Formats: sequence, structure tokens, C-alpha cells
Amino acid sequence: MDYVPNTDKDIASMLRTLGMDSIEECFEHIPKGLRLDGPLALEDGLDELRLVRRMRAMSERNADDCSSFLGGGAYRHFIPSVVTHLAGREEFYTAYTPYQPEISQGTLQSIYEYQTLMCMLTGMDASNASVYDGATAAAEATLMAQRVTKRNRVLVSRTVNPEYRAVIKTYAEAGSREVAEVPFNERGTTDPGALSSLVDDGTACVVLQSPNYFGLIEEPGLYEKAVHGSGALLVGSFSEPLAFGMIRPPGDYGADIAAGEGQSLGMGPGYGGPFLGILGCSSRFVRNLPGRIVGKTVDMEGRTAFVLTLTAREQHIRREHSTSNICTNQGLCALTAAVYLSALGADGLRQVAALNHDRAEYARKKIQEIRGAELAFDGPVFNEFTIRVPGDLHGLYERCLEERIIPGIPLENRYGELGDCMLVTVTEMNSLEGIDTFCGVLGKILS
Repeated sequence: MDYVPNTDKDIASMLRTLGMDSIEECFEHIPKGLRLDGPLALEDGLDELRLVRRMRAMSERNADDCSSFLGGGAYRHFIPSVVTHLAGREEFYTAYTPYQPEISQGTLQSIYEYQTLMCMLTGMDASNASVYDGATAAAEATLMAQRVTKRNRVLVSRTVNPEYRAVIKTYAEAGSREVAEVPFNERGTTDPGALSSLVDDGTACVVLQSPNYFGLIEEPGLYEKAVHGSGALLVGSFSEPLAFGMIRPPGDYGADIAAGEGQSLGMGPGYGGPFLGILGCSSRFVRNLPGRIVGKTVDMEGRTAFVLTLTAREQHIRREHSTSNICTNQGLCALTAAVYLSALGADGLRQVAALNHDRAEYARKKIQEIRGAELAFDGPVFNEFTIRVPGDLHGLYERCLEERIIPGIPLENRYGELGDCMLVTVTEMNSLEGIDTFCGVLGKILS
């Protein structure tokens, strides 16, 4: 607490409010063996060079060399050095939302380029810049649909990312709106019969995700007629935008709104971020799109100029008339995504997508050869899939960790009926040798 300018009186007041007697109680959820009891064991008078070396040696005790197969909405991809170099330039890294926007032509141009790339990626007519993350993008999409249709009922497939569904429900509770979930079938995709029976003239929108949370590629276009026939809007959700290098994006299967996560586009996963909410729509609904839209025009001298075309934020108009009250523009993340996609280009995007798909298919085939392990759902996937293993899944997980392998995400807490299942993700960062090692360890444990 040395660098927090709180007096002892301030600290005592905060502890009383929290119902605690000491600051140490804040950290009781951390095992005692991992907590520091006193100051670091450092010699007095270390110069900077020796201190850096000492701290680096201590940091090497961390398990940062694990082979990871985690995904489920946050993905580990290779980030070309040009991305971090350009996005980290001081004129970008320290910039903030311009309150006299037309003066900041560089910022507006970067947003305009980002919007253009998002439209190309998702197949939509317009994109904003931007929202907080994929979960809030999905929730904002449902609010958009309710404003457009004047209806208060939202249908969400259970194959949509559980975090996205939770945020949609939180938004709905605040506005006394109804959210109903569409079950999935034995194939792990949205049940078409259940969807057809649930959608009606009171439905504002239907939210579908492809690839879905189980990694399966769905066909939302199959439900497009039923959704639009009832007067509802179709929301295409996604958490892995690199998949659109291989599969149809929301605009190509008839979605009215595309809402998803952009973390894969040049941002490494961290402790809760950074994330980037992508939100786009067809031109008919552009005035209901939350956030801001940058347009391109010419000035009085005929030079190219960028302007804020639509800014229906609470900062610009009366709060009750704004399209959203929390549509934070993730400006640096949006710029990073634009640099990443520009560096890859269309061919590069397809190559990265193909590499992800091929590595996942290789892993799927290897796991199918393991006695005791099987695929929970046998359908087309992009870069993640669900496996079923018998017996003690938690014990298996712990034994994999002992081998410095993080095998995936257990689904028990997200889907009670899939308590013996785990979501496995494979990207270009997983080598064939690493996949072989994982499958060898898995086979050894199960045998």
C-alpha cells in the first residue's frame, strides 16, 4: 500500500464499510502458500541492472510455458510485430476520444478505415466504432432490435456464448424485457423445431452464433425465413471473427445485425481484456446503431475530409433519446484490429483461417483415436470442438496441468447436461508436436 495516498483513517473507514478488520482479509481467497508474508527477499542497495536480473529470474518460476488449448471467446493467435509497433506509436497510444472531432482527422480516418474493414469482414452495410466487447455488442444488438420492431421479446440460442447470454439477460432485466432461450439438439446446434415454435409476432429478434460456443458451424440462414416471416430481426453473433476467412459472415446469410468479439484481430488474451465489440447492421437500421459512425466527404477546398456523421450518444443528445448510454469506443483496440487486417489482407486472412481449421481437424482426428475419448458433437467446426471423457473430469484436468498442459474449458458450470465434456481450442499457435503431446498425455491418463 506504499504508493496509495490513503491515510490510516481513510483505510480504516474503507475496511469498516467492507466489514473487514485488516487489508489482509481482502486476499484470503488466495491460498496462503501463494501469499507474500513480508517484503521481497532482496539485498539492500541493488542497482537497477542486478534488480532487473533478479526479478526476471523470479518470474521464470511462473508457469508461462504451458501448452494451452483454451478458447471459448478469448483466443491466442500470432500477432505480427508490425501490429504492435504501429498501434503502440505515441500519437495512437495516448489519443483519447476527440471532443472537437473534425480537428482530429487522423483519429477519424483510422475509425473510418476500421469501419470499412468491419463491413468487409461481416458482410454488413454499416459498422460503428465500436463497443466494449462481444457480450455488450450482442446486448446492444437486442436493444437495437427492440427499438426497430417495438417488441419486447428476445430469443437467444443456448449455443450462443454463455457470457453473451448473461449480459443480454442483464440488459433485459433493467428494461423489463423478456429473454427466452432456444435449446440445442443432439448435434449441438440450434434446434430448428424449437426455434420455429418459439418465434412469434411478439419477438423482436433471434440471436444465433456461428461458429457456436461448442465450436460447431451453424447455418443461421436456414432460420432466416422463419425469423423474418414473423417480423423479427436476425442477429448474427460471433466470438471468433477469423472464421470469416472460411465461412459465411452474418451479412451473407441474411442477418440484420452482426454483433461479436474482435479480440482475435491482433490482441492477445489477458486478464479480462483487452476486448473489442464489433457491431454492424444493414443500411435500413443505421440510425439505430449505437455509438458513432465516421463519414467521408470533401472540405471547401475539395480535399478529402472525415466527419462524425452519426453520433447518437448520450454525450451529444438528450440521454433518453440516445441509442445507448454506455457505448464506449474501444479506439485503440479498433485501430489494432484495422492494422492487423490490413497487414494480413484478404489472402492472409484466408491462410490464417485455413491453418486454424487444419490444426483443429488434426487434433480432432488424433483425439478420436484415443480409447475413452470421443467427440461430443460430430459436425463441421472451425478451430474448436467439444470432447467427452469418462470418469473424473476434474482429476483429468489436474493431471494435465501437472504435465504443463491446459486441456480446455470444462463445460459443467456452463451446461449442466455436459458435465463430462470439455471445449478444446486449437489455433495456429498450437504446433503439431504440441497437439501430439497433448493427445499422448490424454491417452495415458484415460488408459
